[in-house]
Amino acid sequence: MMALIDAGTPVGILAEIDGEAVGWCSVAPRETYRRLSNRQDDSETGVWSIVCFYVPRALRGGGFAGALLDAAIDHAFAKGARIIEAYPVEDASPSYRFMGFRDLFAVRGFHEIGMAGSRRHVMRLER
Repeated sequence: MMALIDAGTPVGILAEIDGEAVGWCSVAPRETYRRLSNRQDDSETGVWSIVCFYVPRALRGGGFAGALLDAAIDHAFAKGARIIEAYPVEDASPSYRFMGFRDLFAVRGFHEIGMAGSRRHVMRLER
C-alpha cells in the first residue's frame, strides 16, 4: 500500500474524528485494481471503483458508511471520474460485507448492471 501511495497512485479516503483516522473507503481508478468483474470492459475510461469500507464497530448503524460513501463519490467525481462502479452485497450476505450493502448505493442513485460472482452486485453511478 505504501508503494502505491509513494508512487502517487490513488488508493482511497480516510475518515477522521478529532484528527484521528477512524474509517476507510477504497476508491480509485478501476485500472489500479486487479480485475473486479468478468463483465469489466477494460476499454472504458474514466471509471473509478469503490471496493471496500472499514467502519469501526462502535460507529456502525449510525450513518457512518453512508457519509464515507458520499465523500468517496464526491472525491471520485472531483478527480475526473465519469462513472463510479461498486460491487456491494445484500444485507444478509455471509461474505464480501466489507464491499458495502446494495441499498446503501441504490439510495444514492447507483443502478445495477449485473453480478460479479454469485453475491456481488455490479452497480454504477454516472454524472
